[in-house]
Amino acid sequence: MRDDLHATATRRLRRVSQRYTSGRRVLVEVLAAAEHPLTIPEIVELDASLATSSVYRNLAALEQAGIATKIVTSQEHARYELSEDFGHHHHHLVCIDCGRVSDFTLPAGVEQELDAALRRAARKEGYVHDTHRLDLTGTCPECQ
Repeated sequence: MRDDLHATATRRLRRVSQRYTSGRRVLVEVLAAAEHPLTIPEIVELDASLATSSVYRNLAALEQAGIATKIVTSQEHARYELSEDFGHHHHHLVCIDCGRVSDFTLPAGVEQELDAALRRAARKEGYVHDTHRLDLTGTCPECQ
């Protein structure tokens, strides 16, 4: 799996005229090992070889290439994870108090109905539906 991950990352970065540098490789490894979306300070804490300034730049390139996804919260730090192409389709619960992000999945039937409804809504507005991502906001158990 790791070889496929890195080969795909290499191809995607080449498509946007970027290289898969050693720093980007380490960053992808950190995101791949994470159990939840990470802030930049959490990424740097997990691998001391990563400098904060280069993490910002490298995440921008990984986002542009469709390798990483940014999840915006109400807190000062966004969170990052590998794009769904490298994992599984899921959605997020975002705490409006602390910014915590938790992944969740829906039963297959619900997901199919939701996708069909979103496809119809997109078509009505002249869009071509590709995929969907839901970020549900609320208050986590620790902040309640």
